Amino acid sequence: MTAPHHPPDIFALTEIHGPVLRPGDPAYADEVTGFNLAALHTPDVVIGATGPDDIVTAMRWAKATDTPVAVQATGHGANFPIEKGLLISTARMTDVRIDPITRTATIAAGAKWSHVMAAGAPHGLAGLSGTSTDAGVIGYTLGGGLPVLGRAYGYAADLVRSFQVVTPDGRLRETDPQHEPELFWALRGGKGNVGIVTSLVTELLPLPRLYGGGVYCPGEHAEALLRAWADWTRTVPDEMCSAFTILRLPPIPQIPEPLRGGFWARVAIAWPGLPAEGEALIAPLRQAAPVAVDTVEVMDHAALDRIHMEPQDPLPGRESCLLLRDLPPDAIRTFLDQAGPAAGVDHPLLMVEIRHMGGAMSRPSPVEDAVCARDALYFIDSVGIMAAPPAAEAIERATQQLYTAMAPYGTGRTMVNIHGTPGDEQDRARAWTPEVYERLRHDKATYDPSNLLRYGHAVTPA
Repeated sequence: MTAPHHPPDIFALTEIHGPVLRPGDPAYADEVTGFNLAALHTPDVVIGATGPDDIVTAMRWAKATDTPVAVQATGHGANFPIEKGLLISTARMTDVRIDPITRTATIAAGAKWSHVMAAGAPHGLAGLSGTSTDAGVIGYTLGGGLPVLGRAYGYAADLVRSFQVVTPDGRLRETDPQHEPELFWALRGGKGNVGIVTSLVTELLPLPRLYGGGVYCPGEHAEALLRAWADWTRTVPDEMCSAFTILRLPPIPQIPEPLRGGFWARVAIAWPGLPAEGEALIAPLRQAAPVAVDTVEVMDHAALDRIHMEPQDPLPGRESCLLLRDLPPDAIRTFLDQAGPAAGVDHPLLMVEIRHMGGAMSRPSPVEDAVCARDALYFIDSVGIMAAPPAAEAIERATQQLYTAMAPYGTGRTMVNIHGTPGDEQDRARAWTPEVYERLRHDKATYDPSNLLRYGHAVTPA
């Protein structure tokens, strides 16, 4: 017989400077809601942390009451609903401090990449953001961070110099390669399994502008564009970053004309070198199929969102991914069968993308980390919008079919940030090699033996 659940006493949380809310409180729903509306959180308690002291107090209370803890900044990675327990929101902690001499940024727990871009732009400096600058820096980086410019500069985790983190024993720690190096290792690629990061210091790029955007063809020309892109990726320099995408866009105002409501094949481009060199390099793509829309241009780094044009408004999404060893002709044919024109314009997945990996992402980090995607030459990910139950079921079927079909070409692993809804331990472990996963389990046993941080993509303590 299951023991009755008793919400924990929150008297000790009166020391928190930010709001402390329980179900039924007027601001509760707004506080727990993140970007991904498919994960509806219902914790017993949510606190709006205003600084490291609030997180220390919350973690000490959680340890004393044996209350499980989750953390959320923007909720872009919220693929799993938080039920019961304590949710710590870091959305108020958005401070970014730029040191133009050392080309570094000190970034608080709730800051988005857009905050970093805005702070760095006056100094001609930029961070290694992913495809949306609306996403939070900390969660993205803890999962390794897959940048738009990854082939040129590596993973976001590679540039981190230090963390300030609250471990589940309630201690505020500083960690870098010289101080608690094992904790530093686990935080770069191991997600949030050993503590709650209150801030990090990362290197920035002296790159105020880049050449980027998208080359769009009508969806019926997807095969010609994909085959040309796949051949092209085998010849380009490491600094050329790109992704092939199939888009089935809904007819909603948030999507600009003429893309709105259309079926498209796109190659997204990001080139940090001279624009003339980038233009010459992408010429074969512009000749591979009829181009309907071409947005490739010189842009400020802060305008990075214009490359992939990801949604900026919250929505209920289902995502998944797979790292690919290579992209042989059979894999291309399988991908097209699953997501190309043959699958129909009413195919339920909004976006299916193949990212070109390799380059700097294939090289070891200067300081060892837990990122396990360096052997992949390509990466496939997908997004479906869970608008209603029938759509949700169709999206789930299409997602499962896609990754089952592409599995023979995969490494067997995923990337933790884009893994999607975490399943059982065997499923969650696919984000790492067996050796790295076991090392993370031992680190989990060291820093979180009670498994307080057990939500989402959690590692089981050894």
